[in-house]
Amino acid sequence: MSERVNYNPNLIFSVGTQVVALRDVTGESGRILHPRGAVGVVVKSPNDLQHSYRVRFPDGYEESLKPSELTMLAKHKEGTIGDSSINASRSDLWERVIFQCIIGSQAYGLADDQSDIDRRGVYLPPAELHWSLYGVPDQLDCYETQEAYWEIQRFIILALKANPNVLECLYSPLVEKATPLATELLDMRSIFLSRLVYQTYNGYVMSQFKKM
Repeated sequence: MSERVNYNPNLIFSVGTQVVALRDVTGESGRILHPRGAVGVVVKSPNDLQHSYRVRFPDGYEESLKPSELTMLAKHKEGTIGDSSINASRSDLWERVIFQCIIGSQAYGLADDQSDIDRRGVYLPPAELHWSLYGVPDQLDCYETQEAYWEIQRFIILALKANPNVLECLYSPLVEKATPLATELLDMRSIFLSRLVYQTYNGYVMSQFKKM
């Protein structure tokens, strides 16, 4: 029995790692030089996941690929059935965002010139993904624009657990988008306030004290 590769989505691949492109690699003319699924080698790694890798293909051609545009060859060989992360790169899922708000310093008038605009929210995946063997990604992320959107079931579960990030979304004063379904959810947001709020926020405060 082959051993499964333990894959950390926050791992930065080192130089020499064999990877698989998750998009077509095109030349200046727009012609596809290497189709999606082509194998290459990392020749330059980024310092963080907000920047791109430099990948060299067998013919010597090099391309910059974002972390979301490649995966390890070893993981790819295991197959994608049951791996919901394969759907996180689907552009149509971003069109299914039903709730979008701004959180953090921008939402409360505490921002300065260096502050980012952090957008969070909820997306509603199509039914066929729920029915498929792939499943749905728990969250859609875009590092470049500082956006993250939870799948609606995941969002509700986290809200019931008094997750501070989710509760902040529900009570953000800056809502940029809310469909009728999202509005229904906001109208009943008080049901997520329980004694767990004390536990989660108190735990966070105590952890900050330890850093002082």
